[in-house]
Amino acid sequence: MAKDPVCAPGEKKVVVAMSGGVDSSVAAAILKEEGYQVIGITMQVWPPDKGAAFGGCCGVDAIEDAKKVAYNLGIPHYVLDFRDIFAEKVIADFCRQYSLGRTPNPCIRCNQYLKFDVLLKRAGGLGADFVASGHYARVEKDGSRYLLKKGVDRNKDQSYFLYTLTQPQLEHTLMPLGSLTKGEVRGIASKLGLPVATKVESQEICFIPDDNYADFVRECLPRSVKSGPVLNRRGEVLGEHRGIPFYTVGQRKGLGIAAREPLYVTAIVPGRNAIVVGSKDEVYHKELIAGELNWISQGSLSEPIAARAKIRYRHQEAAAEIIPLEGGRVGARFKEPQMAITPGQAVVFYLGDSVLGGGTIEKWA
Repeated sequence: MAKDPVCAPGEKKVVVAMSGGVDSSVAAAILKEEGYQVIGITMQVWPPDKGAAFGGCCGVDAIEDAKKVAYNLGIPHYVLDFRDIFAEKVIADFCRQYSLGRTPNPCIRCNQYLKFDVLLKRAGGLGADFVASGHYARVEKDGSRYLLKKGVDRNKDQSYFLYTLTQPQLEHTLMPLGSLTKGEVRGIASKLGLPVATKVESQEICFIPDDNYADFVRECLPRSVKSGPVLNRRGEVLGEHRGIPFYTVGQRKGLGIAAREPLYVTAIVPGRNAIVVGSKDEVYHKELIAGELNWISQGSLSEPIAARAKIRYRHQEAAAEIIPLEGGRVGARFKEPQMAITPGQAVVFYLGDSVLGGGTIEKWA
């Protein structure tokens, strides 16, 4: 199939979401080199009294680093206040999901509600035609439809985090790093003398720099973190847990229960404030049900289709049959059992390099 470029450069104006990292900095540099009018924008998402606690793409250092890069590139740079929308759509949802025994992915929601929704609308107000990011993924047009494709660097591919993008959003989105490797991106940054060329990437959720999810949830929703029973699959009480947010499906460490064989969290039952544990075999399942779906490479799913599914970012995608269900949900039936299918996480479906669509895992079946 013939692929048309998403757009041609020239006098087009683009807003680049600049996080102060090497990826978004090089994205801005590439677009400027291609002839776009580039505006750098950094989203402020932390409360005034929490700035020092935020890390990664959201920390206070992000603004200063982004300013330095923008000055180096000779492009304008602005800071926009997205604190309220971030608190509502990302932080509050994160806490609520954990309190319900689900494991959310806040980076997906940040992309969905901030970068490619609010920021895209603000970009239009600035007269920009596009929003660009430093994601390792590709946007291509095939006929009348825009496709989201994997980045060529398979170790950095970030298409999983972008499955919520709609056709109008993809039409106005540029991802100039999709055809590059991370090594090539750092090489470009070094050649251009960008001050972030060797900046270390953060592996943490920006608003939880110490990775202590449970304590963060306890601070947000203190009544949601309370001890309860640890059960086996027969409903027998084996011990007591510290609070649901301390656990996720597939977890082995920190259970505090002596047993002849290693125990894993197999399920979380928020209605009983209980966690269920079992053997490793009990963590594997061949089916799941997902809702809150978004389809990209096709408008909807009306009949079963063979695809590959990824049940979390670092999980190896696996062959599955995707089956439409009532109520706008789908089932995924894997050829081989998958470990730790986790409610709240995203499942993303692929056809070759293209993202078919994705949704939120409701339960394993």
